[in-house]
Amino acid sequence: MIVCKSPAELARMRAANELVADVLVDLRAMVQPGVTTAELDAFAEARVRRAGAVPAFKGYHGFPATLCTSVNEEVIHGIPAPRALRDGDIVSIDLGVVLGGFFGDAAITVPVGPVSREAADLLRVTEESLYLGIEQARVGGRVSDIGHAVQQHVEAHGFSVVREFVGHGVGTALHEEPQVPNYGPAGRGPRLSEGMTLAIEPMVAMGKAAVKVLGDGWTAVTKDRSLAAHFEHTVAVTAAGPVILTMPAGNGRAAGPGGREQSVGG
Repeated sequence: MIVCKSPAELARMRAANELVADVLVDLRAMVQPGVTTAELDAFAEARVRRAGAVPAFKGYHGFPATLCTSVNEEVIHGIPAPRALRDGDIVSIDLGVVLGGFFGDAAITVPVGPVSREAADLLRVTEESLYLGIEQARVGGRVSDIGHAVQQHVEAHGFSVVREFVGHGVGTALHEEPQVPNYGPAGRGPRLSEGMTLAIEPMVAMGKAAVKVLGDGWTAVTKDRSLAAHFEHTVAVTAAGPVILTMPAGNGRAAGPGGREQSVGG
């Protein structure tokens, strides 16, 4: 069942998602050579709890950490560890919180020091595809319009959309209906209605799309060990257009790919 949120519920969701966005801003600034993913995780948990929230991922089906930190060929669900980041790495940081009974969820992929031109292109295209997908989150459209926009942009640049994992509804549960794939034809799936809240999250591989899960039962990597990137926003479908909830507190506009600003509604 797809749950549409009232304006009061969206306000409560915004608080949870602003916290996620604020913490991700701090984590982005922390990423540098020599920092470990365990250090990022410890900072995030302390920051979330200090804000009166609870880490959403920790303990979820047994996941052991606050963050998913996925480095290089790791697509999603990487477990933080005493692993030092190195120049040229890319690291995906995925954070979820629960605040006031509602979930916030977002992800970024960050370069560690200077990275190759190919890696920089992967990050740019993946983030661009996220915003193109968000543009399709409009009343009267279809869920598949989102994934179609993502897939077209990604494949036009020679990259591959990971298919085993998808976006999802989010609200009083971390994963709600509907599922939001990042591929497929437009004009299919549930119709988008005012009050729907979606976690839209392209996962993109530099090489082939196939992935496998490592022996830890969580970390998904590209089978060909090519680099992978992951960007995610939680978005509300409103009469005025899509509104990104995972924006830092006090920011009324959405920072688009490459730091550009763009309106989130209309």
